[in-house]
Amino acid sequence: MGMRKVVTVEARQLFRLDNEVLAFRFTATMSDRAGEAPRERLSDHGRLKLWLGAVGLAVPDVSPAELQDALGLREAIYRAGLAVATAQRPDPGDAAILNRTATTGWPRPALDGNGLAVWHLGKRTPVPDALAVLAADAIHVLGGPERDRIKACEGPGCAGLFLDTSRGANRRWCSMNTCGNRVKKARLANK
Repeated sequence: MGMRKVVTVEARQLFRLDNEVLAFRFTATMSDRAGEAPRERLSDHGRLKLWLGAVGLAVPDVSPAELQDALGLREAIYRAGLAVATAQRPDPGDAAILNRTATTGWPRPALDGNGLAVWHLGKRTPVPDALAVLAADAIHVLGGPERDRIKACEGPGCAGLFLDTSRGANRRWCSMNTCGNRVKKARLANK
């Protein structure tokens, strides 16, 4: 069974889905990390199911234990990414979570009829399979050749992770449409 993205209006309203790195899009389910009141967007199992569907990893249901596993993975990805962004080594415990999660389940990549990449998740373990995809994506970017381009957003309160693919490697915000615009609007208001 191929997994298609199911991006509903609700998913667009609840989640930031614009990060080009899937693992960092997952970490953005906790927003305003550097602000006074970080906002948990995966507040229940239904929201995790909605987010997974929106990124092409649709699952039939999510148990409370699977939600806790997902939140633990998300925070390990974020901490490891922040370490890499600040030229430090990820904590061995976070690396162990990523490594262990990436090897659980049996997700399989495939090309669909349109030649687009999709993930096939197992019928018995769809959520662990989806988490394995997220962990493997994190490992690929955190340990890959572009790891020096991983940054934390400089937008007020954000600190979201992103891969700076700009020519001069001088990007400062996770998204120009959100954090970049906020900074520019604030500058104009102060003039």
